[in-house]
Amino acid sequence: MTIETPGDFWKDYELVDSGNFEKLERFGRYYMSRPEPKALWDKSMTDAEWDRTVHVEFRPGAGFGKAGKEDSGTWDKRKKMDDQWVIDYHGSQKGLDLSLRLGLTAFKHVGVFPEQAPNWEYIFRNTSELARKAAAGGLPKPRVLNLFAYTGAASLAAKAAGADVTHLDSVRQVVTWARNNMELSHLENIRWVVEDALKFARREARRGNVYQGIILDPPAYGHGPDGEKWKLDECLNDIMKCVAAILAPKDSFMVLNLYSNGYSAVLGETVVRQAFGLPADCPGLECGELVLHDSFGKNLPLSIFVRLKR
Repeated sequence: MTIETPGDFWKDYELVDSGNFEKLERFGRYYMSRPEPKALWDKSMTDAEWDRTVHVEFRPGAGFGKAGKEDSGTWDKRKKMDDQWVIDYHGSQKGLDLSLRLGLTAFKHVGVFPEQAPNWEYIFRNTSELARKAAAGGLPKPRVLNLFAYTGAASLAAKAAGADVTHLDSVRQVVTWARNNMELSHLENIRWVVEDALKFARREARRGNVYQGIILDPPAYGHGPDGEKWKLDECLNDIMKCVAAILAPKDSFMVLNLYSNGYSAVLGETVVRQAFGLPADCPGLECGELVLHDSFGKNLPLSIFVRLKR
């Protein structure tokens, strides 16, 4: 099991401080304070220092912390700032250059999950390798499917590496946001799908369609565009079996990311091994945690990942 964190080369993002169930972050030129249930320790900065630094603070509303609901609330602006702005990610690999529009949503999110940067690097690296092999052999571009794709940074990483990308999310407004990020990043021709992820994966399996790369970042709870209910505990095994059926058996990769509290990397790895029928010592199978380091040396774990390369 490994622990991974974004590289210091990412100049447009910084976790400044964390503690007392909050985190203080910088996205580009703006500083914001948001709730963070995993920050169980004390802050390193004083409350006065936080107040002097922050441009905007998220205040949770009635739905905060209730199972099955997003953490809804409002933003309290302390200093003048734009409602929307753009940050850049220039990765450790040549060609991994993304531009992402951020905004203050009612669900405490801003349009990017910074701890996911190591996954973007993995996706870009492996997609680039597959694209080079395909070009050398006169084969079509590798096909990459991104399920629960949100605003699309992982889709952009795959596209920038030379893939034929299908981006799927159940929320039309989020897909529109992802399309805007594609345009900002000077990319084109991503396939956009607004649908329930499990329904789509099952249909692809029935049709015998395969992909060389599959990315999925499922929420704990959610709904499809036609009211389909998603509960991670009940659906994760089913969708992983669908993923196993549509991932190419050779020259392919898979990335599973999980945020749900109580899920461990070992749990995720076991689900993947069972769905794919893999041995315990399978080469190319890895798991770990994605962590943000704040400027005072505290480590904030935010999600777990399982990756498979074959």
